[in-house]
Amino acid sequence: MATEVKVPTLGESVTEATVGQWLKKPGEAVKADEPIVSLETDKVAVDVPSPVAGVMGDLVAKEGDTVEVGALLAYVNEGGAAAAAPAAAAAPAAKAEAAAPAPAASAPAASDDEEGGSLTLSPAVRRLVLEHGLDPSKIKGTGKDGRLTKDDVMAAVAAGTAKAAAATPASAPAADAPAAGPSRKQERVKMTRLRQTVAKRLKEAQNNAALLTTYNDVDMTNVIEARAKYKDLFEKKHGVRLGFMGFFTKAVCMALKDIPGVNAQIESDEIVYNDFADISVAVSAPTGLVVPVIRNAESLSVAAIEKTIGGFGKKAKEGKLTMEDMKGGTFTISNGGVFGSLLSSPIINPPQSAVLGLHRIEDRPVVRNGQIVIRPMMYLALSYDHRLIDGREAVTFLVAVKNAIEDPTRLLIDL
Repeated sequence: MATEVKVPTLGESVTEATVGQWLKKPGEAVKADEPIVSLETDKVAVDVPSPVAGVMGDLVAKEGDTVEVGALLAYVNEGGAAAAAPAAAAAPAAKAEAAAPAPAASAPAASDDEEGGSLTLSPAVRRLVLEHGLDPSKIKGTGKDGRLTKDDVMAAVAAGTAKAAAATPASAPAADAPAAGPSRKQERVKMTRLRQTVAKRLKEAQNNAALLTTYNDVDMTNVIEARAKYKDLFEKKHGVRLGFMGFFTKAVCMALKDIPGVNAQIESDEIVYNDFADISVAVSAPTGLVVPVIRNAESLSVAAIEKTIGGFGKKAKEGKLTMEDMKGGTFTISNGGVFGSLLSSPIINPPQSAVLGLHRIEDRPVVRNGQIVIRPMMYLALSYDHRLIDGREAVTFLVAVKNAIEDPTRLLIDL
């Protein structure tokens, strides 16, 4: 009996998705609730599980197809009945193969597919494999069901393993081979739905909002000292590392309370003020940058904030972020410093009206009490919608964040 696999409900206001990758092929055994296909929505990738145990049947939708909620994706044949059909079909083929003349010894063996054996590679992984001339069958996959990830490929590149053997005709002497010239290969890879949505939303932000950025710098000395002093005790008690994002999130929540316009948004001809702070934090995922939301961050401790961010990072790496994780948000913090960025002008995440950009910490000469001293400094950048937020409010907000970070005691006494 064949069971239909359909596109599940994907979340509020999400009506369609793109078939990203089939995780199972026709004829392969599947377990109940085992992921068989990955769908890409505007915000996250969703794995669709098999409704029953059995054998993978016909695939109705192809990779890259756009499918609506409730659309038919594939069939799963329950039990082992379907396994007999491929076996029976294989028998005549085996007889025909036995009757056919043997191929010449010099003919190369045909691979199962162009991506190396029976491996299924994502476009990003396939591109890396081709760029570095690797044999994917020699790389151990650490992803779901043993699939290769970009990290696996880069680790193989760094280790110098998994090089693909060069195919040279036996009859042609090596001396006669033409010298290899510079590569001019091109590859076209369709944009993922997530990347298309990011591009569309960022362009809409530029077109619709009156974007302006104000900058400041912050002396990180006291926060660094506090973190160094308490990080071991903090991790022992709370089971999570003490980072800088906990301090900045608390500082932002305090500043939003003082300057509520930065936490507001424009809807039609109205301004909506929020008495809560749902902080979106930019997290790097295999499919691109995503922004899960810390709900009611104003009421959370630094430990609770760090635990929430750590959980988001783990889920993003594993591709398990949900639509609910990314829904809403009233203000965004983006930390480009983890990638080495010195200074940037972030773009707001509509319908939000402001975003705070953090950057790398580096020792710089500054003047303190008439003396030139070296301090660990970080540039801060606040991009905001000037239709709603005046320059005075933006600068006041950024100075409030700066003051709280330079004197972390303010975070304790709400000053």
